[in-house]
Amino acid sequence: MEVESGKQEYTFEPQEPMTGKEKFKQWFKENMLLFFTVTSVVFGIIFGMVLRYAEPSDNAILAIGFPGDILMRLLKMLILPLIISSLITGLTELDPKESGKMGLRALLYYFTTTFIAVIIGIIMVLSIHPGRSSLKEELGDGTSKPEITTLDAFLDLLRNLFPENLVQACFQQAQTYYEDVNTTEKVLRNTTISLNATEDTTVAYATAASVAGNVTEAPPMYDIVITGTKSIRKLAFKDGMNVMGIIAFCITFGILLSAMGERARVMINFFAILADITMKMVHIIMWYSPIGIASLICAKILDMDDPEVVFRQLGLYMVTVLVGLVIHLGVLMTIFFVMTRNNPLTFFKGMLQAWLTALATSSSGATMPITFRCLEENNGIDKRVTRFVIPIGATVNMDGTALYEAVAAIFIGQMNGIPLTVGKVITVSITATLASIGAASVPSAGLVTMLLVLTAAGFPTGDVSLLLTVDWFLDRCRTSINVLGDSYGAGIVYKLSKAELDEADRLEEIENNHNELDRANHDTSKLDGQAQNALDFESEKKPDGNARESEF
Repeated sequence: MEVESGKQEYTFEPQEPMTGKEKFKQWFKENMLLFFTVTSVVFGIIFGMVLRYAEPSDNAILAIGFPGDILMRLLKMLILPLIISSLITGLTELDPKESGKMGLRALLYYFTTTFIAVIIGIIMVLSIHPGRSSLKEELGDGTSKPEITTLDAFLDLLRNLFPENLVQACFQQAQTYYEDVNTTEKVLRNTTISLNATEDTTVAYATAASVAGNVTEAPPMYDIVITGTKSIRKLAFKDGMNVMGIIAFCITFGILLSAMGERARVMINFFAILADITMKMVHIIMWYSPIGIASLICAKILDMDDPEVVFRQLGLYMVTVLVGLVIHLGVLMTIFFVMTRNNPLTFFKGMLQAWLTALATSSSGATMPITFRCLEENNGIDKRVTRFVIPIGATVNMDGTALYEAVAAIFIGQMNGIPLTVGKVITVSITATLASIGAASVPSAGLVTMLLVLTAAGFPTGDVSLLLTVDWFLDRCRTSINVLGDSYGAGIVYKLSKAELDEADRLEEIENNHNELDRANHDTSKLDGQAQNALDFESEKKPDGNARESEF
């Protein structure tokens, strides 16, 4: 609008409210990937239940699950570069004092929530009492498993914490196993004449001895007799990434790299760029994840033997584990609210993509790239916190696994009619907490570490195989709780460390401004020096010109 002053006058008209259709378009655009992921979970369950009536062959199930196998491979491919780059980058952006405080807070949270999960599991299994003696008759005897000791598990944990070969740690980890070998004894052979020996043989021997000139006794002869078997402890390497060893190396490397200052700037930039490239690859893979998630769920449902019989036999056991996990999730949300005063449901909404991915893949390690993205982009957690806390949490913090091991161990004891004393309950609680820390972030790792809990409590380890029919489902549920436990822990650590991080940012900004000012002053002084040199050159040049004029 033109006014007398010749200037333009602008009027701001109130914006019209958005229609329902426009609101839906905006919401769908912002949550498109999440919508596709939730839809893929629903479709996977529906198609899996419907296709069971067609009784597909093994080859058909393999083809249906192949896109999911590709998703697992893509996510696992990024675990190693993501752990290395994120840990080193996160530590180089913190001074050793800040990283020490942050690590202490994270570990305190991990151990506290893990112990709470074990207590919840014990209370649930003792209250519901899913194990009954008649169930043992229905399920039968389990397959015997090799015995492992607490000492072996603890020493293996320390061995993997300090790998002898860093390259080998990327795909193998040390594990103690027992091998049965025969025990033998050297027994003197019986030299008396047997009943089958003939008289001619005896005469021939005596004649030969007489010809030799003197008679000597026959040399003693021994037989090697197998007297039994015994177990020999041996050390071998099994397939699977040694995550704890890699994390220990990266933490040490990152702290020392941070202490080197500007000398290490090139190396720091390299790992920072590697982390950014890895996260861009994660963003690309996430758009493929709905297809892979639907494939994994559908194939797993089709691969079930007889769900009706399984749920009838172990349904109460499954309910015990699931109710315990839900209660523990409520405890995690309560801790998060008390420590941060933020809405835990809003935080959970931001983690929904990672939670669904954990349900589909049953691997907190494979879900780690998605967890990074959800925490940083959806919930606004500082990268310095996520890149330091999440890799450690995915290895150490196994709340769902600890709860599951406590429930499963006592369930097996109840099923075999073993009386549960206070000492056994305490033993289960301690060993379940420690065993979950050593559990690898791979599918069904809880079954392996549960052998340690059963051995320590004196329960039969062979009955672990009886739980395999439902472990695929419970493994997904407890993995999703593991991921949420890590995520809530990152939010709590960020809240507690926010003041220190803001102070570090302020000091860094002041230092950067000071460096820029010094650089500007240096450039100004350099220009002044160049101008002064030019004036000096002109002043030196002028007398020479006058001299040449006088010559003419």
